[in-house]
Amino acid sequence: MTRALMFLICLLPALAVAAPQVSVRSELLNGDKALVGGTVTLQVDVLVDTWFSSPPELPKLAIDGAVVTPPSGEAQHLTEKQQGQTLFGLRFNYQITPLNAQAYDIPALSVRVTPGQSQQPVTVSTTAQHFSAAQPAGAKAGESSLIAQQVELTQTIVKSHDPLRVGDSITRQVQTRAVGAQTMLIPAPPFAEIKGLTRYVQPPSVHPLEDGRGGVNGGAREDSVMYRVTEEGHFSVPAIEMPWWSAADGQAHSASVPAITFEAKGEASYQAPFSMAQDLRALRHSAQVNIARHWLVIVAVLVIGAALVYFGKTRARALWVDWLQRRERRKREWLNSPEYAWQLTRQQLSAQPPRLDGLYLWVRRSTGRVDLQSFIGSRRLPLMQRLQRWFANLYAAEKSAQPEPPAALLDDLQKVHQQHATRTSARYHLKPLNPQSTYGAIDESERHASVS
Repeated sequence: MTRALMFLICLLPALAVAAPQVSVRSELLNGDKALVGGTVTLQVDVLVDTWFSSPPELPKLAIDGAVVTPPSGEAQHLTEKQQGQTLFGLRFNYQITPLNAQAYDIPALSVRVTPGQSQQPVTVSTTAQHFSAAQPAGAKAGESSLIAQQVELTQTIVKSHDPLRVGDSITRQVQTRAVGAQTMLIPAPPFAEIKGLTRYVQPPSVHPLEDGRGGVNGGAREDSVMYRVTEEGHFSVPAIEMPWWSAADGQAHSASVPAITFEAKGEASYQAPFSMAQDLRALRHSAQVNIARHWLVIVAVLVIGAALVYFGKTRARALWVDWLQRRERRKREWLNSPEYAWQLTRQQLSAQPPRLDGLYLWVRRSTGRVDLQSFIGSRRLPLMQRLQRWFANLYAAEKSAQPEPPAALLDDLQKVHQQHATRTSARYHLKPLNPQSTYGAIDESERHASVS
């Protein structure tokens, strides 16, 4: 009995570090109703019993004869219970658009997953899928078919002048909105050529339709054509009809916009606000240039440019050397400043083990004192006692359990320095005439006393 108990106790660590459970499943949506030009969704669910240390890595899917849109950056979160165990997962969707009426094979996909409490990534594979795409009823083989849930066709007419005249133009803008369709597969509407009108087809504008939650549920396309009137008469631009098929049941539908009729009379008159003939004559007279003078100007420009390069090179070198010297001088001033000593003090006291040479350097540069006793003074006895305790703990054989942090002492030292600087600036308004002042002599004597 004792041996069995000991054996179970030995197995407890192995049970505690058991490998996390990772599973993957795939499902083909609308695979039995696939149409050429429609969309088939390959749904991939990745499930773990812990959490994801990093997002799952899905492979790139390529299928001959079909356009595949990879999953977007955002996945749907899942929470399921299987056999009394709670699983957490992410759902990814591949959008597949078949272009030919044939059978398609989707190979197994290897997904790389890094679950929580796992020492290394885990690779799991989906099951292979198969579907067949059929041509929509009534669609011509070899032509692109618009498969969608809903299609809306609208148009806008813009005239350059009303009423139209010979030389004016009329623009027809057609907007196509297809819910549940791929944006790139929306066909362009036909723009007919009309006798007496010159047709100029503009580049289209396409963009996806958003569902309001950061996803895409279709596409939109805007086409535009401009007709320029070249002769008088009555004109009729025919209606535009776009066939499409429902993605749900494969039934054929049609969306259309009405025809456009208009009349053009007379010619567009235009008079420039200035005389172009006179401007051209003045430009022709001013363009007469003497060849000899032209070459003379070129030579003069080259000589002046060469002189500027020759003499400017020496000046530029002198400016560069002067800039380097000024930068070096500013660097030395910074290294000899109290601000640099204070920055060095904070770095040294935060290091392990702390150093004190930066602290004494800052005291000497900021006030001229050589020791902390003269710097703090008798009025700051509590601060001096805190420093002595901190020094004693720093160099003691046994350290205190909770020593005072150096940052609090540095802040109090900075306050003492600011008060000292305020009293000094208020007391002395002019520099002392004698550089070796009594203040300096006292500091010098204190320094010798501290050294001895």
